[in-house]
Amino acid sequence: MPKNPKLKSILIIGSGPIVIGQACEFDYSGTQALRSLREDGIETVLINSNPATIMTDPSMADHVYLLPLTTKSLVQILKEHPQIDAVLPTMGGQTALNLCIEADEKGIWKDFGVDIIGVDIDAINITEDREKFRELMLKIGVPMAPQATATSYLKGKEIAQEFGFPLIIRASFTLGGAGASFVYKEEDFDELLTRGLEISPIHEVMIDKALIGWKEYELELLRDANDNVVIICSIENMDPIGIHTGDSITVAPAMTLSDKTYQKMRDMAIHMMRSIGDFAGGCNVQFAVSPDEKEDIIAIEINPRVSRSSALASKATGYPIAKIAAKLALGYHLDELQNQITKSTSALFEPTLDYVIVKIPRWNFDKFEGSDRTLGLQMKSVGEVMGIGRSFQEALHKATQSLEIKRNGLGADGKENKDYNQIIEKLTYASWDRVFIIYDAIEMGIPLSRIHEITKIDMWFLKQYEELHMLRNEVSTFNIETIQKDLLLEAKQKGYGDRQIAHMLGCLESQVYNKREELGVNRVYKLVDTCAAEFTAKTPYYYSTFESDMETADGTRFADNESIVSDKKKVIVLGSGPNRIGQGIEFDYCCVHGVLAAAECGYETIMINCNPETVSTDFDTADKLYFEPVFWEHIYDIIKHEKPEGVIVQLGGQTALKLAEKLTKWGVKILGTSFESLDLAEDRGLFSKLLKENNIPYPEFDIATTADEASAIADVLDFPILVRPSYVLGGQGMKIVINKEELEKHVVDLLSRMPGNQLLLDHYLDGAIEAEADAICDGEDVYIIGIMEHIEPCGVHSGDSNSLLPPFNLGDLVMQQIKDHTKKIALALNTVGLINIQFAVKDDVVYIIEANPRASRTVPFIAKAYGEPYVNYATKVMLGEKKVKDFNFTPKLEGYAIKKPVFSFDKFHNVNKKLGPEMKSTGESILFIDSLKDDEFYNLYSRRRMYLNK
Repeated sequence: MPKNPKLKSILIIGSGPIVIGQACEFDYSGTQALRSLREDGIETVLINSNPATIMTDPSMADHVYLLPLTTKSLVQILKEHPQIDAVLPTMGGQTALNLCIEADEKGIWKDFGVDIIGVDIDAINITEDREKFRELMLKIGVPMAPQATATSYLKGKEIAQEFGFPLIIRASFTLGGAGASFVYKEEDFDELLTRGLEISPIHEVMIDKALIGWKEYELELLRDANDNVVIICSIENMDPIGIHTGDSITVAPAMTLSDKTYQKMRDMAIHMMRSIGDFAGGCNVQFAVSPDEKEDIIAIEINPRVSRSSALASKATGYPIAKIAAKLALGYHLDELQNQITKSTSALFEPTLDYVIVKIPRWNFDKFEGSDRTLGLQMKSVGEVMGIGRSFQEALHKATQSLEIKRNGLGADGKENKDYNQIIEKLTYASWDRVFIIYDAIEMGIPLSRIHEITKIDMWFLKQYEELHMLRNEVSTFNIETIQKDLLLEAKQKGYGDRQIAHMLGCLESQVYNKREELGVNRVYKLVDTCAAEFTAKTPYYYSTFESDMETADGTRFADNESIVSDKKKVIVLGSGPNRIGQGIEFDYCCVHGVLAAAECGYETIMINCNPETVSTDFDTADKLYFEPVFWEHIYDIIKHEKPEGVIVQLGGQTALKLAEKLTKWGVKILGTSFESLDLAEDRGLFSKLLKENNIPYPEFDIATTADEASAIADVLDFPILVRPSYVLGGQGMKIVINKEELEKHVVDLLSRMPGNQLLLDHYLDGAIEAEADAICDGEDVYIIGIMEHIEPCGVHSGDSNSLLPPFNLGDLVMQQIKDHTKKIALALNTVGLINIQFAVKDDVVYIIEANPRASRTVPFIAKAYGEPYVNYATKVMLGEKKVKDFNFTPKLEGYAIKKPVFSFDKFHNVNKKLGPEMKSTGESILFIDSLKDDEFYNLYSRRRMYLNK
C-alpha cells in the first residue's frame, strides 16, 4: 500500500539539548526523517530547542520552532498550524516519547485531531512500564530474568529478601539507564533502591535477579503496516550484562553466537515486536544469553523507536533506518521502497556485512571532579566512535585510534599500564579504559583464563587480543631494514598503525610509511554496500583495509581498490571525531554546512569522520564519505589517493585543527586561514605581541614550563591567577588559583598529564563582564555576525555561560571597542573564514582573553537566532569563491536570544557542580525572549554567581 493520502502535514518532535544518554544520534534520525517526509511532498513542522543541530536548520523543515519541549509549546504550534494531521514522536529519543505521552494524557492530540504515527501509545506504555512488559512477555512465552516491581521502599526490601543478591534495580520511564544499578551487597541496597524510586517519574522500579556473566545482544528491526519485518543488524556487546549498552564496546555483526541461537533470537524479537502493538516503524530489542553450551535466551527490554543503536546500525550496514521508518509511518510497505545504497533492490531485505564494526564509547570523567569512574547500568559516556575493518582486530584498532585520547591504538605506544594491582582492579570494576587494560594484562602475562574469570568477556574476544600481542612480539624481533613484506602486511591488516609499528621496530613513523611504500603495502578502499557485493552499489561510502595482491591470468598483480577517483576538483572536510564536552554537535553542524557550501561552488565533496551518531557521516551528505579515524595516517592516505585542491580544517573543532601543522609540513593546502595564523593565535607570546602592536589591551600574563617558573611569575602577576595549557579545547585543565599552594598543586598536576606543554598564567580580572564575538573575514573585510554578552561573570567558561544575543548591558563605548578589536585582530591574523574572540570588560576597558580563527561553538546559535547561513558564507570565503562584500547580510531577531547550557551532573553522584574556566556542559538550548523583563532572564541573572568556582 502506498502512503496514507490523508497525511499531508506532520509534526516531528526533536530530542532537545544533548545530555548523557541522548546525544546527536537523534539529530541524525530527525534529519533523515524530515528529508524522507519532504521527498513525499509532506509539509513538515518541527519542534526542538537545540540550536546546534542540523535538524533545526531552516532548510530542513517547512516550519521550524526553536521552543522548549513542553505541552504549552505543542499547543502554540497546533493553534498556528491547524492543518497538522499527525505527530511522529519516534525520532527524538525518550524526550520526544515522554512529551508525546504527556500530550496524549492531557488530551491535546485528541483536541486538535492529530494522529500519532510510527508508534502506538499502548506500545510505549507497555515497554516503559516494566511490570506490564513482564506480564506480556510471560503471556507470549518469552523468558525473562526473575524480577518483580516495587512502588515503595518496603516492597523493594521484600523482593530483595526473596531473590537474594546480586540484584539489578531499573527505574521505569527513564533515559540512558538513569536510576539503574547493580547491587552486589545488602548494605548498598537501601541507598540504590531509594535513588531508583526518586528518579522514576512514576516512582516505580523493577528489581531483577542479576545474571552475572551472561552475554548481551541487540537486534535492530523494522516492521511495516503489512507486518513484513526485517532484522537490519545484530550487535554483540563485548562486555557481559551489567554495563549499559551506551557504555559497552559493541561489535556488529554478532561474533560469538551459534546460528541456531541467532535464529531463535530473531524469532523471539519478531514475536515481541508484533505483540507490543500494531504499528509500523523501528524497534530495538535487547537480549541476554547464557555463556554455556545451552545458550539460553532471555529478553531484557524493547524500545519501539529509533535509538542510539539505530544510528550505529545505520552506519554499520548502510541501511538508513530512520529514513525508512519515516516512510513506514506514512503507510508505505517495505517492498515498495528502494534500497538507498544499491538503488536496484527493495528495502525488504536484510543487510549482509562482509566487514566488522567496533563501537567504543568516549568518556569525559576529567570534567566531573569526584565522579565514580567505574561503569555500570547507568550510562556515563558523552560520545562514541566506530571503526570498520575486514577483521575484528582491524576494526578494534581503528576505533581506538579514533578516540583522541593520546593513544595510537592498542599498546605499542609506550603508554601501557604496568601496575599489576591497578590492572586487576580495572578489570574487576569495569573501567573506561578496559579496552586497553585487557591488552596490558596479556602483555604482563596474566593468563586468558584469569582475565575471563574476572571480566566474563567471551574467550573468543580475549583470543583476538592475544593474537595481537603475539604479533607484536614477532614484529619486535625485527628492525626497519629486516622486516619482511608478509609480516608488515599482517600487522597492517590487524590494524596496527605506522606509529605503533615504528615503536615496535625502534624507528620513526615516516620510516615505516616509506617502507610500506617500497614494499607495496598500501591501503585499499572498500564500499559499505549493504549486500556483500551481491548487487552493484551506487553510494560512495568507504572504509580502508589492506589486502594481499591478487594475480590475474596474464601475471598482473594488484589489490582491489573500490574507490574510483574522478577528475573533478575536490575538497576534503575533516570531521570533528567523537563528541565530548567542549566539542560537540555544533562542529558537526559546521562540517555539514561546509560540505553543502563546497558542493554549491562546484566541488566534489569528501567527508572524513568516525562518529556514527552524526549527519556528517550520513552516506549522502557529501559526494564521498570515508568512515575513517581522523588520525594522521588515515587522513594522509586519503589525500594522496584523492588529490584534492585542499583541506578544510577550521570547521571540525580541535580534532581537525590539530592536524593543520602536519598537513602544512607535508605540502597539503589548507583552505582558509593558514596553519601559521592558527598557530599564532594559539601561541600566547606571539599573539600578545600582535595585540601590543595593535594597541589592544590584554590581561597581564606570562608563560611557565615548570612549577618554579610559575611561582616566580605569581610574584609579579598577583592573585587570582588563571592557569591554562596551550592547544586545548573546552577549557581543559584551566583553573583560577588564589594562592601559591593551589598554583603549585595545579601546575604539577597539569605537567604530569600534559608533559612538555606550555602553561599560560593570566592575571584574572575579578568581577569583569565577559563577552564574545564571531566574525567572517576574507583577509580584507570583516563582518561581525554576532556579539554576545555572558550573564555569568568572567571566570565561567563561555560554553557553560548563559549568553545573550545581542548584549544587554554593554554601553556604546564598550561595543565600539569590541567591534574595533574584532576587526583589527581578524585582519592581523590574516583570517580567511571564521573567527571567535572572547573579551573581558572591566571599568569600560575591553581586554582580549583569546582569539580562535576557526568555527566556534556559538556560530550555529547565532545562525539560528538571526536566520542566516553563516557557515555557508564562511566556507565560500575559505574556498576563495566569494568575498565578504558579495553577501547581503540581513539578520532578523526581535528581542533577544539566550544560549542556555545544559549539564549532565545527575549522572554522577557526589560530583563537584561548581563552574569555572573548564567547560562542563554537555549541550545547549535556545530561548527567545521579547524583553529583559522576561521572568526567565530575571531568574538567570539573579543566579549568575551561584556556581562560580575559583
